Amino acid sequence: MALEENAAESLDGRAQGSGLRLSYVIARLDRAVRGAIEECLAPFGLTIPQFTALSVLLRRSGLSNAQLARRSYITPQSMHDVVLELERRGLVRRKVDPAHRKILRTTLTAEGRRIVTRCESAVAAMEEEMLISFDSDARERLIHELAICVHALGAGLPEL
Repeated sequence: MALEENAAESLDGRAQGSGLRLSYVIARLDRAVRGAIEECLAPFGLTIPQFTALSVLLRRSGLSNAQLARRSYITPQSMHDVVLELERRGLVRRKVDPAHRKILRTTLTAEGRRIVTRCESAVAAMEEEMLISFDSDARERLIHELAICVHALGAGLPEL
């Protein structure tokens, strides 16, 4: 009977013994992480979508607005506003794609690279604080297991 009760608990998404739903804990973690990232970005005057766009461009320069929007998990219309503001601040520049005259390719400026690098360091320090009680093996396992969950829901991570 106890085995059946444990199976029922895990089937309804609740952590065994805690009574908490996994989705609830993840939602709380998401809110906490977003709030902590906002605090990290505040000194730089960036929003999370702006930081995300800069981070994506740091790893993959020359993306179109649509490509940048997909990688940043926002709509192309919202990305247009993000890129305009980043361009106004001198953090990115856009150039017409010579092969497709209607496409603008976005790249970081030197100032954009400097700012996003500092933001990345601040976010890494926040993550370090969040994971302080995990050893390196536990951190890798956590990231791997969460990535499996994201992949299982078709939410954008590559095959593991």
